[in-house]
Amino acid sequence: MAKNKVKITPLADRVLVQPAEAESKTASGIIIPDTAKEKPQKGKVVAVGNGKKDEPMTVKAGDLVLYGKYAGTEISIEGEDFLIMRESDIFAIL
Repeated sequence: MAKNKVKITPLADRVLVQPAEAESKTASGIIIPDTAKEKPQKGKVVAVGNGKKDEPMTVKAGDLVLYGKYAGTEISIEGEDFLIMRESDIFAIL
């Protein structure tokens, strides 16, 4: 995960999430090739916006969250991959 603080602040109800690593092995020990790996649907919240005027933010930096398969926009900051998405795209805090 992020080793250093990311110097980016999402606006309004947006959240910056660092996706978890894709599983490389199944629970039974079968190794999954790179071509068959699925995009992870969980990650760590790195930064959050201030929320909307009448809707405060529920998640905070450091939370582990579940989000939709096609949620967010992929961005790369200082060589690391992140997703920026609306808080409403997040399903649950783990």
